[in-house]
Amino acid sequence: MPRQEQVMDVNSIIKLVVSILTCFAAAGIGSLFTIKAIPSWYAGLKKPPYTPPNRAFGPVWTALYILMSISVFLVWQKGLATDGVLLSFILFWIQLTLNALWSIIFFGMKSRGGGVIAIVVLWLLILATIITSFRVSAWQARCSSPILSGSASPHT
Repeated sequence: MPRQEQVMDVNSIIKLVVSILTCFAAAGIGSLFTIKAIPSWYAGLKKPPYTPPNRAFGPVWTALYILMSISVFLVWQKGLATDGVLLSFILFWIQLTLNALWSIIFFGMKSRGGGVIAIVVLWLLILATIITSFRVSAWQARCSSPILSGSASPHT
C-alpha cells in the first residue's frame, strides 16, 4: 500500500502563520525594552555567577519562540471545540502576553520586584499550560516545557 503524504490545508497554513507571527510579535515587543536596558541598567545589576552570557539569549529565545509557535499551532489544530483545547489555547495566549509584559516591567520599567512577581505568575501560567496541554497534545506539552526553564534564567 503506497504511503499517503499529508499536505496541510489552507486553514492549517493560516493557523501556523498566525502562530508564528504572533509569537514573534511578542518577542519583538519584549526585545524593544530589553535591548535598550542591557548595556546600561542591566549591565549594572549584580547577577549570580551562573547567569549565561548576553550573547546566548538571542539564539536561545529564538528557539523558544519557535517552540511556542509550534506548541500553540498543535493545540489549535485539534480544534477549539475539542475537549480541553480551548483552556490550553487561552492559557497559552495569556502566558505569551505576560512573557512580553515581563520584559516591559523588568527592563522597560526597571522594576526588579515587579519582574519577580511577573516571572512567578508566568511560571505558574506556563506550568498550567503544560498540564492542560498534555491532555490535548503531548507534543504541545513537550514544546512548552523548555519555555519554563528558559523563563527561569535571570536575563530572560
